Amino acid sequence: MTIISQDFYNRNTLEVAKDILGCKLNRRTESGILSGIIVEVEAYTQEDPACHAFKGKTPRAITLFKQPGIAYVYFIYGMYHCMNIVTEEYDRAGAVLIRALEPLPPTENTNGPGKLCKALNITKEFNETDITSKESDLWIEEGIIVPKKQIITTTRIGIKLAADFPWRFYIKENKFVSKL
Repeated sequence: MTIISQDFYNRNTLEVAKDILGCKLNRRTESGILSGIIVEVEAYTQEDPACHAFKGKTPRAITLFKQPGIAYVYFIYGMYHCMNIVTEEYDRAGAVLIRALEPLPPTENTNGPGKLCKALNITKEFNETDITSKESDLWIEEGIIVPKKQIITTTRIGIKLAADFPWRFYIKENKFVSKL
């Protein structure tokens, strides 16, 4: 197991988003480790009207300005948690939303950020968790290599502002990618 280092996340958000496809997200529980291959993501930066950091360092968005390689977990619609990984250098907001996993072993449907967090029991208690630490109960490690020709770029889904930004990336023909 090779955990992805902080340097990986301390880069341009769009590059991190593409490069994280194929990596393995892990969640340690009392019952064992839940895992899945990251197959779909979306990128968000502080210049992006759809990003929580667009209006600056608000209480909700402050985590996005912290060190790269930590989790940003928030609650939406009064029912779902969503997990992002903070990117870019410290004090510059950026994040990659993990939209879908291919579960290992194949079990529960994890397409959509809310279903993913529910399946792995990721809640707000994981906000600001260092996912680059071996001691963490939440981490990302190297997974499979995804050839560039297998990465599809398209517009983001489930948002109103800046929905036309081509900042959603997924692995071509993967059955766990969100359905439109």
